[in-house]
Amino acid sequence: MPDHEITGATALVTGASRGFGRGIAIALSRAGAQVVGVARDRGPLDELRAELGGSFTAVAADAADPNLAGRLIDAYRPAILVLNAGATPLPRPIQHHSWQTFSRNWEVDVQHVFHWTREALLAPLEPGSTVITLSSGAALRGSPLSGGYAGAKAAIRWLTGYAAEESGRAGLGIRFVSLLPQLTPATDLGGPGPAVTPEGIGQAVTELVSGPGPDQDAYLLTGAGLRPL
Repeated sequence: MPDHEITGATALVTGASRGFGRGIAIALSRAGAQVVGVARDRGPLDELRAELGGSFTAVAADAADPNLAGRLIDAYRPAILVLNAGATPLPRPIQHHSWQTFSRNWEVDVQHVFHWTREALLAPLEPGSTVITLSSGAALRGSPLSGGYAGAKAAIRWLTGYAAEESGRAGLGIRFVSLLPQLTPATDLGGPGPAVTPEGIGQAVTELVSGPGPDQDAYLLTGAGLRPL
């Protein structure tokens, strides 16, 4: 999708009220997109609406609701879909987790990507649309103090790759890309290296949407920028 096609395009961002999602919503709005932001908390969404004005539509809802994805894809027909919503993992050693705390990121992060990816393929989105899912650098290296988080993020990466294959098989022309931000001190989980900021991830998403890039379905994002995987 060339740069100019972001202008006027509808972009739907889940988990848009804070952190990375907020940075992505702001970046896409400033690049000219009409942004639909989804999050559970109305207050932060309304604050973002006040900042971005008429280019932002707030939808207060649970992105993991199995009925929501189909409804919003039918209503807005986004050309850009960014699946960022996720639960904050409980930081403790594995023996101090219950199954419920261990599996939290599977129930929220993976389930929401599954529902939205499925609906994007079934609708289907228009040829030339881009779906970006937020995985994590933890999918590559693990994260022993965050329960099932790393495995959940790895599942998101592979699910996105499977969707890319299905889009190609059916000739849908929908691009599916997973983005793996490296764990940094800027995240709740911590990690080495320069911080990946909300502004940096917003810039990375606009780069992925606006440039054709290599035929690649996964990228690591560090403080230094994007690296194909």
